[in-house]
Amino acid sequence: MTTILVVEDTTSEQDLITSYLTEGGYTVITANNGQEALKKIENRKPDVVITDLVMPGMSGLELCRSLKKNAETKDVPIVACTSKDQELDRLWGMKQGINVYITKPFTREDILRAIRSVA
Repeated sequence: MTTILVVEDTTSEQDLITSYLTEGGYTVITANNGQEALKKIENRKPDVVITDLVMPGMSGLELCRSLKKNAETKDVPIVACTSKDQELDRLWGMKQGINVYITKPFTREDILRAIRSVA
Protein backbone atom coordinates (compact mmCIF):
# COMPACT_ATOMS: atom_id res chain seq x y z
CA MET A 1 0.00 0.00 0.00
CA THR A 2 1.23 3.49 -0.85
CA THR A 3 2.16 5.65 2.14
CA ILE A 4 1.74 9.41 1.84
CA LEU A 5 3.12 12.02 4.21
CA VAL A 6 0.83 15.06 4.43
CA VAL A 7 2.63 18.18 5.71
CA GLU A 8 0.10 20.91 6.46
CA ASP A 9 -0.05 23.38 9.34
CA THR A 10 -3.79 24.07 9.03
CA THR A 11 -5.65 21.29 10.86
CA SER A 12 -8.81 21.51 8.74
CA GLU A 13 -6.88 21.18 5.48
CA GLN A 14 -4.69 18.41 6.89
CA ASP A 15 -7.83 16.53 7.94
CA LEU A 16 -9.49 17.07 4.55
CA ILE A 17 -6.49 15.84 2.55
CA THR A 18 -6.09 12.89 4.92
CA SER A 19 -9.74 11.88 4.49
CA TYR A 20 -9.50 12.09 0.68
CA LEU A 21 -6.39 9.90 0.68
CA THR A 22 -7.70 7.40 3.23
CA GLU A 23 -10.93 7.02 1.26
CA GLY A 24 -8.75 6.51 -1.82
CA GLY A 25 -7.04 3.53 -0.16
CA TYR A 26 -3.78 5.19 0.86
CA THR A 27 -1.94 5.02 4.17
CA VAL A 28 -1.40 8.52 5.57
CA ILE A 29 1.16 9.97 7.97
CA THR A 30 0.79 13.62 8.99
CA ALA A 31 3.11 16.40 10.10
CA ASN A 32 2.36 20.00 11.03
CA ASN A 33 5.57 21.51 9.62
CA GLY A 34 8.79 20.74 7.80
CA GLN A 35 10.82 19.89 10.88
CA GLU A 36 8.22 17.40 12.10
CA ALA A 37 8.07 15.92 8.59
CA LEU A 38 11.82 15.26 8.55
CA LYS A 39 11.62 13.52 11.94
CA LYS A 40 8.76 11.30 10.76
CA ILE A 41 10.63 10.44 7.55
CA GLU A 42 13.56 9.17 9.66
CA ASN A 43 11.22 6.51 11.07
CA ARG A 44 9.22 5.72 7.95
CA LYS A 45 10.07 6.81 4.43
CA PRO A 46 6.85 7.71 2.57
CA ASP A 47 6.17 6.89 -1.07
CA VAL A 48 4.92 10.45 -1.72
CA VAL A 49 4.99 13.75 0.20
CA ILE A 50 2.19 16.33 -0.07
CA THR A 51 3.25 19.63 1.44
CA ASP A 52 1.96 23.12 1.91
CA LEU A 53 4.59 25.70 0.96
CA VAL A 54 3.77 28.39 3.52
CA MET A 55 4.29 27.07 7.04
CA PRO A 56 5.92 28.39 10.21
CA GLY A 57 9.48 27.32 10.85
CA MET A 58 10.67 25.27 7.90
CA SER A 59 8.70 26.15 4.76
CA GLY A 60 7.56 23.58 2.24
CA LEU A 61 10.23 24.76 -0.19
CA GLU A 62 12.91 24.26 2.46
CA LEU A 63 11.50 20.79 3.09
CA CYS A 64 11.69 20.03 -0.65
CA ARG A 65 15.32 21.13 -0.83
CA SER A 66 16.19 19.04 2.22
CA LEU A 67 14.49 15.93 0.79
CA LYS A 68 16.18 16.33 -2.61
CA LYS A 69 19.65 16.73 -1.03
CA ASN A 70 19.28 13.50 0.99
CA ALA A 71 20.29 10.30 -0.82
CA GLU A 72 17.55 8.37 1.04
CA THR A 73 14.71 10.70 -0.01
CA LYS A 74 15.86 12.37 -3.22
CA ASP A 75 13.58 10.18 -5.35
CA VAL A 76 10.43 10.62 -3.22
CA PRO A 77 7.87 12.51 -5.34
CA ILE A 78 6.62 15.79 -3.88
CA VAL A 79 3.19 17.32 -4.42
CA ALA A 80 2.77 20.96 -3.40
CA CYS A 81 -0.69 21.95 -2.21
CA THR A 82 -0.59 25.70 -1.67
CA SER A 83 -2.31 29.05 -1.92
CA LYS A 84 0.71 30.44 -3.81
CA ASP A 85 -0.84 30.53 -7.27
CA GLN A 86 1.43 32.80 -9.31
CA GLU A 87 3.30 31.32 -12.27
CA LEU A 88 6.66 32.35 -10.73
CA ASP A 89 5.73 30.47 -7.54
CA ARG A 90 4.97 27.38 -9.60
CA LEU A 91 8.21 27.62 -11.62
CA TRP A 92 10.32 28.21 -8.51
CA GLY A 93 8.65 25.28 -6.78
CA MET A 94 9.40 22.96 -9.69
CA LYS A 95 13.06 24.05 -9.54
CA GLN A 96 13.09 23.06 -5.85
CA GLY A 97 11.98 19.52 -6.68
CA ILE A 98 8.18 19.67 -6.70
CA ASN A 99 6.69 17.13 -9.11
CA VAL A 100 3.05 18.26 -9.04
CA TYR A 101 1.72 21.68 -8.04
CA ILE A 102 -1.88 22.04 -6.78
CA THR A 103 -3.35 25.37 -5.78
CA LYS A 104 -5.92 25.93 -3.04
CA PRO A 105 -8.83 25.57 -2.97
CA PHE A 106 -8.52 21.98 -4.18
CA THR A 107 -10.94 19.14 -4.81
CA ARG A 108 -10.81 15.48 -3.86
CA GLU A 109 -10.09 14.68 -7.50
CA ASP A 110 -7.19 17.20 -7.62
CA ILE A 111 -5.53 15.38 -4.71
CA LEU A 112 -6.14 11.86 -6.01
CA ARG A 113 -5.10 12.76 -9.57
CA ALA A 114 -1.84 14.24 -8.28
CA ILE A 115 -1.05 11.11 -6.26
CA ARG A 116 -1.89 8.78 -9.14
CA SER A 117 0.43 10.76 -11.42
CA VAL A 118 3.47 10.21 -9.18
CA ALA A 119 2.82 7.03 -7.18
